[in-house]
Amino acid sequence: MKKRFEDTATYKTIRSLAKVTRTIFHSDMATNRIDKHEKTHKWYSVLCLTGVDYFSTIAYQPGIALMAVGALAPFSTLLLIFITLFGAVPTYIEVSKRSYTGQGSIAMLESLLSGWNGKLAVIALIAFAVTDFIITITLSASDAAAHLVENVYFANHVGHSSISVTLFLVVMLGVVFYIGLREAITVSVIVVIPFLILNFITIIFALQEVIHHPYLFDNWFHDPQFRVDYFSLFIMSAIAFPKLALGLSGFETGVSVMPLIENGVETKANAYPTVRIKNTKYLLIAAAIIMSFYLMTSSIVSSVLIKQSQVADGGEAAGRALSYLSHKYVGNLYGTFYDISSIVILWFAGASAMAGLLAIIPRYLPRFGMAPKWVEIRKPLVILLTVISIIIVVIFKANVNAQSGAYATGVLALILSASFAVTLSFFKDYKSSLRKQHFKKLLYFAIVTLVFLYTFLDNIIARPDGIIIASIFFIVIVLSSAISRWRRAFELRIESHKFVDEESSKLFESIKNKKINLLPISSHDSKWFHYKKEKIQKYYKLDKSVAYLTIHLRDDRSDFLSPLEIRVSHMKDDYFSYWIEVHGALAIPNTVAYISEQLDPVAIYLGLARKNAMEQALFYILFGEGEIGIITYKVLVQYWETTPEDDVRPILFLMSE
Repeated sequence: MKKRFEDTATYKTIRSLAKVTRTIFHSDMATNRIDKHEKTHKWYSVLCLTGVDYFSTIAYQPGIALMAVGALAPFSTLLLIFITLFGAVPTYIEVSKRSYTGQGSIAMLESLLSGWNGKLAVIALIAFAVTDFIITITLSASDAAAHLVENVYFANHVGHSSISVTLFLVVMLGVVFYIGLREAITVSVIVVIPFLILNFITIIFALQEVIHHPYLFDNWFHDPQFRVDYFSLFIMSAIAFPKLALGLSGFETGVSVMPLIENGVETKANAYPTVRIKNTKYLLIAAAIIMSFYLMTSSIVSSVLIKQSQVADGGEAAGRALSYLSHKYVGNLYGTFYDISSIVILWFAGASAMAGLLAIIPRYLPRFGMAPKWVEIRKPLVILLTVISIIIVVIFKANVNAQSGAYATGVLALILSASFAVTLSFFKDYKSSLRKQHFKKLLYFAIVTLVFLYTFLDNIIARPDGIIIASIFFIVIVLSSAISRWRRAFELRIESHKFVDEESSKLFESIKNKKINLLPISSHDSKWFHYKKEKIQKYYKLDKSVAYLTIHLRDDRSDFLSPLEIRVSHMKDDYFSYWIEVHGALAIPNTVAYISEQLDPVAIYLGLARKNAMEQALFYILFGEGEIGIITYKVLVQYWETTPEDDVRPILFLMSE
């Protein structure tokens, strides 16, 4: 059956599409590794890759702005441009300096906020990122569907049901990602540049219409909303501005593509990429200027030439304001070319969002121990994300306007997190140096953060669907994370180990393979070692040498994996006994199990705490402490079940303390 399907034209078409759409979605980018042999590009070529997400909003932003604020759309758009140039751009320039491997603001906050606070902040941001990217997929597909079903040439072939077309586009996106994609900047250039040119032509024709018929401008300018003074007009525009905030999308993508930007002549593999950061700055500024031009001009012509009722749900220009102007003032043939270009870039915007999800989720949750291991596998994750996207399409009925609030919520949450991370970075810089320059930047970005905070709060109050979706994602992620953390808590949880010196390495090798008894000791006082040994000898015969094991836990035990440092030495008063000191552990039972597997002792003598079981379990999950004996036994048994059986396993003795 599989062979017959692979011979079909459908499969070959999808496979060809997978080859053509080789954008930033390479597996190396999904784990955020920068391959030193990976091909890099001029910043203006990578700009098109950012533009797939950022510039594609031109297809629906003017109509959404007109529907949201009516005749005030150009003034609110002007405020949006101001905040873009003096808020979002400086913020992400600073992010690029501190997260130049493309990890963005989420990684910045993870490093700035330690412990469980940092983990919860990352989970919350992942929830908003999922909201942003999922709605990008569904909204882009919905708008692409609107361009199809409203086109005079395509309507007879695709029907008038935008939901069915949207679902088809979402499923196709999932199928292509299931098959697999790789990278090619060339495709993004081919997609973005024609789209920008066609939009420019449409705007020119629309402006000519306004110039030749001045009464159209007069009718717009004499709208009742303008019967106020300039200060009131500014206040009204500021209040309406959050409804246009989805025009800020794309900056997180601008940072994530940094590894693809040329860095001049590389001198050292780990050198600070000064040239790449400078080129990223050019990319962000250029993208913002280009987008500002299109946002302003498209908002003006849409507000003057289109009625608010026409972009409302069911209106002939709903979700496609510039497409409507293309058909009306340039011609249906040209309008069809515009629709095709819009559909292509919108589909690629959804692909960019899918790639972002495939990068963010495996990068954080499995590393935190907060997701099952299958999340790191692309195909099951693609299926899950596609199913979620289908559910969102059905809930919103493929309505572009209805999804705009949720989209803006996700976009604003990420930008707010970036501005907060930058502000926090400058606060730490100023606290350590007390330099006036750092204080000025701290004050500037604190104001920027307050602006984005106001915009974010106003948006979720006015359109709560976005925060509801993000909250659902957050709750699901937290619950699944807690379950996953518990289920994976009995893994060894050790990333690697190294010895502090050559002597430790030699001693460790000399006592391996059934040559010693392992005695984990809770106290680091050597006097306690002898007491423990004497207590054991009352009931058991120690016919081999003894290795005392003491474990030093890390201060931050919220991580799931950690490297260990091991020191091995002879006991001062007993040359035939050994002391193994382990530093950097996250959990005592898992570390005991790991050292046991490396050492292969004759026996392990473990203590039982005889305390409240629920309390001990909670302490173990959160802080790596609690009941040592039983949990060590469980960790070892689980590990043994997944490894080839040795001739002799170590004997475990559980002793009441």
